[in-house]
This record gives sequence, C-alpha cells and structure tokens, in this order.
Amino acid sequence: MRELLMDNWERRDVYEFFSKMSQPFYTVTFRQDVSELYQYTKTHGLSFYEGMIWACTEAMNRVEAFRYTMRDGKPVLLERRGPSFTDLRPRTDQFFIVTMDHDPDIRKFCEKASELRRTQKEFINPEKETDDLIYLTCLPWIDLTAMTNERDLAGEGALDDSIPRLAWGKYTEENGRKVLGLSVEVNHRFIDGVHIGQFAQELTKVIKRLE
Repeated sequence: MRELLMDNWERRDVYEFFSKMSQPFYTVTFRQDVSELYQYTKTHGLSFYEGMIWACTEAMNRVEAFRYTMRDGKPVLLERRGPSFTDLRPRTDQFFIVTMDHDPDIRKFCEKASELRRTQKEFINPEKETDDLIYLTCLPWIDLTAMTNERDLAGEGALDDSIPRLAWGKYTEENGRKVLGLSVEVNHRFIDGVHIGQFAQELTKVIKRLE
C-alpha cells in the first residue's frame, strides 16, 4: 500500500467533484468474449466460474484506478485486490461468500477456490472482509444485461466504498464464440469510464493468453 498525497493526486479535482454527490456509484455492462477461458477450463478440468473469478481479478489488478481507496481520509494505492465471491450450498438455494487471496497461476487459484468452496461452513468470514477486495457473483441462469448492488448509503464512510462489484450471466453462442454480459459497478470518486475500458481490454488479454 502506498499513500497518495492529496495535493499532488492527479485525481483530486474529480474526487472532490463526485464527493459532493450523495450517490456517486454507477454501473456499466458490456459483452465479453470468454471462448478461450471456456476452452481452457474444460480442457484442464477446472471450474469456469472459478476461472472467470481468476481472470477478472488478474485483469482488474493491472489497472491502477481500481486499486484506489480511502483510509483515514487519505487516498492510498493498494498493492492488489483479492476476490470475495458468492457460491451456492449444494442442493439448496442458499448462498455463502468465499474470500481468498489471489494467485497469478490460474490452476493454483482454482484448486484453492475449490477447496474453500467445499469446506467453508459459515456464511461469511467477517475478518476477511476488508477494503482491498473485489466482490464477484454470477447469475448463470440468465443472459445478464445489467445489475446493481445493495449498499448501506447511510452507513459511516459509505461514500468511501471503493470495492468494485462484478457480476456476469450465462454465456451464449454468438458466431461460434462464447460471450456473456459482464456488469461492473464502481465509485465515480475513484474510477471513470476510461478505466472500465482499460479493464475490459486487460480482461480480453488475460483470456486470449490462455489460448
């Protein structure tokens, strides 16, 4: 983690502008080609869901703006973010939340994620819920076109929430390719549309390199 001096922070004016708003959060949804990721996970016996979590986390950490947060009223740049994602209990419609460290090796990441998904008993581990996470979820039953997330806007420090929220739906066939809708919800204090575009580009690079 590195503290950023507010007086020298290039984002200061934008941050202060959106800090005047009671609801600075916004969502962008775009279509993402996941063909190579789908093929890689099937070839190597991995979970596509876990592979998608890995790819999104890997790509997001490559864009500096997604690693901004506020601590004690000061902007800081996180070294990296880790994933916190939903899962369903077997043979039920009850979900729980798994939080873990990221690993740049997709196979090691998926192996650890699978173990945690299999063994975790509690709904959530509050000790792991910090401000250096990415929240991820999936609605594999629908072709996702948009999504928003719950927030406690009345809570203390609510507007300093910098945790990106990602969600995607089921993949569909488009011209022989696997494509899905990916929703990204962020805080405009820290992240602009250009940064979401950079994330989309990095995600495509991460997936293509699995070919």
